[in-house]
Amino acid sequence: MLLPHRFAKRIVECLFNTVSGKTLAVFGFAFKKNTGDTRESPAIYVCSHLLEEGAQLNIYDPKVECKQIELDLTSAAVTDNPDRVRKLIDIYTDPYDAVKDAHAIVVLTEWDEFTGYDYKKMLSVMKKPAFVFDGRKILDHQALIKIGFHTETIGKRFSRNTLLRSSGADI
Repeated sequence: MLLPHRFAKRIVECLFNTVSGKTLAVFGFAFKKNTGDTRESPAIYVCSHLLEEGAQLNIYDPKVECKQIELDLTSAAVTDNPDRVRKLIDIYTDPYDAVKDAHAIVVLTEWDEFTGYDYKKMLSVMKKPAFVFDGRKILDHQALIKIGFHTETIGKRFSRNTLLRSSGADI
């Protein structure tokens, strides 16, 4: 993964330079797939930055316990305001529930199951324009673009439909 803080900044930049008040579905919190180990997980740093910017995070990981996610994100090493963090995170046991009304999906662990999801179904319940930020380069980006996602990944940019800012300027 790109340096976590740079990836988090790229997410903010792509979401019109603010994530304040926006909901992001985070897929994966473990350091690596097939484990519940979060020690030194880049997800902690990415989520911490997004929380500092005011994002609401809907977090899903197949193995990491809810208590561990909360402990990692509210530790004194990560935040000086654990109560605020608790208000800004929701932890889900189903990825389809995590994406409801989200503005974006952020993939932070390379779980194999993430490649088999019905992203068309997910897109149908998300806010538009909907984004996917693939921090692990595991998804079929062209397929995601084809169904309507604006897709960003580390190291390459994809063409996307023109987005309009509220001012009417193309980006």
